[in-house]
Amino acid sequence: MKTIIILLSIFTSLSAFGHGDDGFKDSDIFKTLGPNDKIAILMVHFGTTHDDTRALTIDAINRKMAKAFPGVELREAYTSRMIMRRLKEKGMVKLNPTEAMDKLIADGYTHLIIQPSNIIEGIEMEALRKEVASYRNKFKDIRLGNALLYSPEDYQATVKAIAASLKGKAKGDCVFVCHGTYHPANSTYGMLDYVMKAQGHKNFHVGTIEGYPTMDDVLRELKANNAKEVTLVPFMFVAGDHAKNDIAGDWKDELEKKGYTVNVILEGLGQNPAIQDLFIGQAKFAATHQREDIIVKKKKYENTDDIN
Repeated sequence: MKTIIILLSIFTSLSAFGHGDDGFKDSDIFKTLGPNDKIAILMVHFGTTHDDTRALTIDAINRKMAKAFPGVELREAYTSRMIMRRLKEKGMVKLNPTEAMDKLIADGYTHLIIQPSNIIEGIEMEALRKEVASYRNKFKDIRLGNALLYSPEDYQATVKAIAASLKGKAKGDCVFVCHGTYHPANSTYGMLDYVMKAQGHKNFHVGTIEGYPTMDDVLRELKANNAKEVTLVPFMFVAGDHAKNDIAGDWKDELEKKGYTVNVILEGLGQNPAIQDLFIGQAKFAATHQREDIIVKKKKYENTDDIN
């Protein structure tokens, strides 16, 4: 009886997250649970070797996600094999997604919600989607939540969240330094910059370490704004190697050489409670919706205009 009450409370809290017809269909995973079924949430992180930022980001969102789904088992996995190897050398063992899913199956779990802490729908999400697809027939129901930046609404909510968190902390123009990628999803950063400025943040600029926009693009925007002081902000889930070495090191040094007064806010996005809530929202949406199969949809269009 206690389990039923807990799940009913989750049904109620999830009902506000329906979007219906934007590539997804309504489908509540909790309503498919049988009397002998078990459900879990698997948090998937790229990972970090830095204990300080792990505690403030990965560990923090794991705890918050568990509270958002009371009575549901919460597990975690890392996707960076390099980070996992380095942690193992220090005596800390982290499972990769495949290992974590195998362990869940061995423990009798039949239903699974997977929520990554990825920022964009890039190469890491592409790899995770392939791993999850290979387990479709091993669970009665398995769902994968989206990255932080998926829909236009996600971008708008994210920009509002980070703008609110920087009030009273940032000085001058803000440069959000992202990782960057060779994946076509690098275009995410251009949209992010556009949404920032569309919301009135003309002093917000987006740059990447390994993609586009480059530092030269950021310098051009700073010059156009007649900026004198800059605040560097990591646009990454954790404030690890890239934040401490590339942003607080290389980017800061280069901007100072150009004559700018430079401040650094060395915090990962995962430390922001509002950003944590957006990830929880993605998990709740995944729990109540399934992605539509475009092939099935096209087949229906052969016979009718109305496929709802």
